[in-house]
Amino acid sequence: MPPNFENRTLYHGDNIDFLRGMDSGTIHLIATDPPFNKNRDFHATPDRLAEGAQFQDRWRWEEESHPRWMDGIKDDWPNVWSVIDLSRTAAGDDMAAFLCFMAVRLVEMHRVLRDDGSIYLHCDDTASHYLKALMDAVFGRANFRNDISWRRATSHNDPSRYGRIVDHILYYAKGREPYWNGDAITRPRNPEQIREAYPSQDRRGRYRAENMTGPSHGSPAGAPSTQPWRGYDVHARGRVWSVPRTSPYAAYIEREFIPGYRDIEGIHERLDALDAAGLVHHPERGFWPGLKRYAAADRGNPPQNLILEPAGFTNFTAGRGEHTGYPTQKPLKLYEKLILASSPPGGFVLDPFCGCATTPIAAERNGRQWVGMDIWDGAHDMVLQRLRDERLAVPDNGGEQPDNEQGVLLTFGQIHYETDPPIRTDLDADGEDAMPHLAPTPQAQEPPGPRMSRQDMFDALAANGLRCQGCDREFDDPLYLQLDHRIPRSEGGSNRIENRMLLCGPCNLIKSNTLTLTGLRAENERRGRMTRRN
Repeated sequence: MPPNFENRTLYHGDNIDFLRGMDSGTIHLIATDPPFNKNRDFHATPDRLAEGAQFQDRWRWEEESHPRWMDGIKDDWPNVWSVIDLSRTAAGDDMAAFLCFMAVRLVEMHRVLRDDGSIYLHCDDTASHYLKALMDAVFGRANFRNDISWRRATSHNDPSRYGRIVDHILYYAKGREPYWNGDAITRPRNPEQIREAYPSQDRRGRYRAENMTGPSHGSPAGAPSTQPWRGYDVHARGRVWSVPRTSPYAAYIEREFIPGYRDIEGIHERLDALDAAGLVHHPERGFWPGLKRYAAADRGNPPQNLILEPAGFTNFTAGRGEHTGYPTQKPLKLYEKLILASSPPGGFVLDPFCGCATTPIAAERNGRQWVGMDIWDGAHDMVLQRLRDERLAVPDNGGEQPDNEQGVLLTFGQIHYETDPPIRTDLDADGEDAMPHLAPTPQAQEPPGPRMSRQDMFDALAANGLRCQGCDREFDDPLYLQLDHRIPRSEGGSNRIENRMLLCGPCNLIKSNTLTLTGLRAENERRGRMTRRN
C-alpha cells in the first residue's frame, strides 16, 4: 500500500498527531535526535541561520503525564508502563514524565516502521539507560542491534570526573531481518593498515593465515568435522574443522580460484580443494593449518559501534554553511552514515524531531525520500535555506550535482509544508486498524465526573460486576457506573484500587468527600424511607 504522505513533507506542530495519522508499515528508517531531558533551556547562536530558535528540555510529571497517555500505555503496553513506573521510583517524577512523553511517540514510530525498518534514537548519558529499557519494551529486547557511541567533542573539562565527550545512538530493528548495507559506510584500509593486517606474501599478494577451526561445542566424535585431515587432529584439542562456504570470502574463493567451490558439500572435500589451489598455509610448527586470506578481498574497516569522525562541530566546513547555530545540531556526515547503512535507495526516512533539518538534508543528498516533523516555527525556512546552500556542494555519495536553474537540489515548490495530520488510509470500513497485530485497545468514552484509570475501572467491574455498591442496583452498561473512594482521601483513604468502588451517578452525587461507604448506604436508606413515607 502506498504511503498516505508525500515525499519531502515537513509537518509543523506536535509530532504525536502527525505520527498517529501516518499509515502503518510505510517508513524504512527513523533517524531522530529528540530532547535529552537535560533540564535546561537551549538557544540558537545569534547572527546565524537558526537565530531565534529555542526550546526547553525540562519535564514535569504534572505537566507531561497526560492521563490519556498513561491509560493507553497501561492498557496496551504494560511493559512500557513498568519501565516508566520504575524510572519514577529510581530517578524521580521528571524522568518518568520525559519517558511518558517519549513512550507514546515511540509506540507510534514502531507502528509506522516497515517490518524491515530500523530506528536510530540519538541521546546522551542523561537518560540513555532509561531510554534503552523503554525501547526494549517497545521494540523488543531481541531487536536491539547496537548502542553506538559518537564522539561529539575531542575534549571536555568535567571537574572531578572523566570528560563527557560522547553521545549515544540506540539502534533497533522492527523485525528479524532489517535492511542493512554496512558496505556502504565501510572505510578502505590505508597501506600501513594493509601491511599490519596481512603480514605474509606470496606470488598472489599479501595474505594472512586464518584459523580454519572452531569450538567443538560437544560435537560427537566421528562427525566429519571432527575427523583428522592431512595428519592434523584438531578434535583431539577440542576443536572441529570450520572452513568458509557461505561467507563473502567463500564467494571470492569461488570467483578467483575454485569454480563451484560453494557447491562442495563435504568439509574434507572443501579442505582438499583449498589445499590443491594453494590456499592452505601449512606451518612448520603448530597443531593445525591456516586458510590464506588475501588482502585483495579486503572490504575495508567494517562499521563499528564507536564513531570518531565527524567529531561534533569541529569538522563543519564554514564555507558550506552547515553549522546553522541551532543549539543541538548534528553533522550531516554522521546521519548520512546511518541513512546509507539502514535504508535502501529511494526508501522513506522519517525524523519526528527534525529541528534544523539535518536528517532531511542527509536523506536528500543520498537519494532517499523523507518526512520531517518539528514544532519550531522556523523549521520550514531552515529546510529551504539548507537546500539552497547545497548548490555549493557535491553529494558525498559520489553522485553528480543536479543541473537546474537554481543550482540546488530542489526547487521550493517541491517541499510540502503541512500543519494538518495525514488521514490514515489503512483502516477498514469500521475504522479499525487493518493490521490486527498493531490494533490498539478500543477507546470508550468515560462517563462524566472525575477522571479515572480505565484499568482501575476494569478491575472493579471484574470484581463486582455491573452493580452499584451504594444502592445495589444492577445495570446493563458500565457507562452508568463511576469510580469513587470507599473512605474519602480527606479522611486518610488511599488512591489504591482497594479503596475504590463503583457507584451509579445518583449515588455518586449523594456521596460527598466526607461520606464513607457506610454513610452512603445509611443516607440511601434514609432517603428510601422518606420516599416510601411520601
